[in-house]
Amino acid sequence: MEILVCVKRVPDTSENEIEINSDGNDIERDDLVYSVNEWDNYAVEEAIQIVDKVGGSVTVVTVGDDESEEVLRREMAMGANNGLLLTDDAFEGSDGKGIATILKGAVEKGNYDLIMTGAQADEGAAQVGGMLAAMMDYPYASLVNLIEPGDGKLKVGREIEGGNQEMNEIALPCVLSIQTGINEPRYVGIRGIRKVASVEIPELDAGALGVDAAAIGENAAKVKRVDYFVPDTGEGAEMLTGSTEEIIGKLVEYLKAKGGLK
Repeated sequence: MEILVCVKRVPDTSENEIEINSDGNDIERDDLVYSVNEWDNYAVEEAIQIVDKVGGSVTVVTVGDDESEEVLRREMAMGANNGLLLTDDAFEGSDGKGIATILKGAVEKGNYDLIMTGAQADEGAAQVGGMLAAMMDYPYASLVNLIEPGDGKLKVGREIEGGNQEMNEIALPCVLSIQTGINEPRYVGIRGIRKVASVEIPELDAGALGVDAAAIGENAAKVKRVDYFVPDTGEGAEMLTGSTEEIIGKLVEYLKAKGGLK
């Protein structure tokens, strides 16, 4: 099975103190520590496990500048077979639809049975996987936390409202957005990173992808961020102490006082 996994280089929130920039339209990105998007890491691990079972190869792809190459090498050290960097000044400022358009060009350059993305990335829109599937006219499942390969199809489990599980059968080729917790991503050691340090990673620009520059980038974006702010801190929580019976009594009285109970 040939699998393409879309990954993204994002600020590592465990290593950075995030601050809003002076214009109020983004975070301050100078001197940030970056890493691969957490959801994407689960998608790569799942792709590797599928290939271990049924054979094939895993290609990781990202849209970004030369610095984004580091996340491709990290995932290749993890076990992905190939990397692909989509880079062009024309890509700068693309919204979700623009990114999906760029990735569509990469999908069409290959012969992939399965395309995987993380359920969401740092901006939390959770939209690129679904847009890519629509553009390719491929079946799509989001929030996938179980994959069982079959003959020309997959059995997939999805996390749905209320903590319930939904099972579906989906034909290949398809697009899946992967939820965290589907597996336990393997540790990447220094030896693995060194092993792929000199591997050549192809770079494709808009022309090589067959993507119309007018359909991507900031000028084509239909969604633009106009404000970015930290919410005001509200009142602190009131902690109830005492025995279980005392806490219940205090809670009942509190709810009555606030009109929650009659």
